[in-house]
Amino acid sequence: MQHAAPAARLRHAAALSALLVWTVAACSTGGPEADRPAATAPATTQSPAALPSATVPPVLTRGQARAALITEADLAGTWEPTRGAATWRDQMLKASAERPDCGRLLDVLYTEDLFGAATAPRAATALDEVTGGAQLHYRITSHRAADIDTALTWLGTLPDTCGSFTARAARAAAREVRVTDVALPEAGDARQGLRVTVRAGDAVLTVDLVAVRLGDDAITLTNGTLADPAADATWTAVERGSERLAEVRRQGRAQV
Repeated sequence: MQHAAPAARLRHAAALSALLVWTVAACSTGGPEADRPAATAPATTQSPAALPSATVPPVLTRGQARAALITEADLAGTWEPTRGAATWRDQMLKASAERPDCGRLLDVLYTEDLFGAATAPRAATALDEVTGGAQLHYRITSHRAADIDTALTWLGTLPDTCGSFTARAARAAAREVRVTDVALPEAGDARQGLRVTVRAGDAVLTVDLVAVRLGDDAITLTNGTLADPAADATWTAVERGSERLAEVRRQGRAQV
C-alpha cells in the first residue's frame, strides 16, 4: 500500500509533462492564435434577389422608384406628360363578364392594380401620345417575388380562358373582348404581356397590359388607344424601364 502514493505521483507528473509539451508546441506555432480556425475569405454581400423572401420585402425608396420611371424622352413619337385620364377608360372598360377570370381582367385594366394593395412606396407616371391619342400608364411597386410570379402566371392563362368573351355594362351595348399574347423583350427576371381588344359598336379599344418582375420589384404598364396601337411604345417602355430599374437596384436598396 505504501507504493501506491509514488505511483500516483508518477502518473500526475507524466500528465503535467504531456501538458507542458502541448503548450510548448502551441507556442512554437503561434501561441494562442494556433487553436483558431484558418482565416477565410470575407463574406460577399448577396444581391437582394438571392436573399430569402421576407414577410415584407425590402423596398426602393420613393426617390429611387421615381428615378427608375420612364419619361416621354424614352419613347419615339409625340409623347408628353398626361393631361388627364382618357375618356375611353370609363366608356370601354367599366363592364362585367360571366367568367370570374375575365371579369377580374376587366377590373385590372380599369384600376391598373394587378397585385392588390401595394406593400411599398410606389412611383407612377402617365404619358399621352398627342398624334395617335394613345395613353400609357406606368408604375413601379414592391411585393414578394412569389406574389408577382403568381400574378404573371395568371396573366399567362388568360389567352386560353378569356380568349374571346362578351362584357356587359349598365345601359350600354355589349362589348366583344379578345385577349391575345403580346411580344416583349427579354427584360427582368420574368415578364408577361397581353393585348386586349374591346369592341363596342364602331369603337375599338386596344390595350396592352404588361407586368415585369425584377427581384421583388414589379413594373406594370398599360398602353391603350382607340387608334392603331403603337407596339413599339410598349416594347420600348418595357425594355428601357427594366434597364433603368435594374440600375437603380444595383445602386442599393433601402433598409426597412
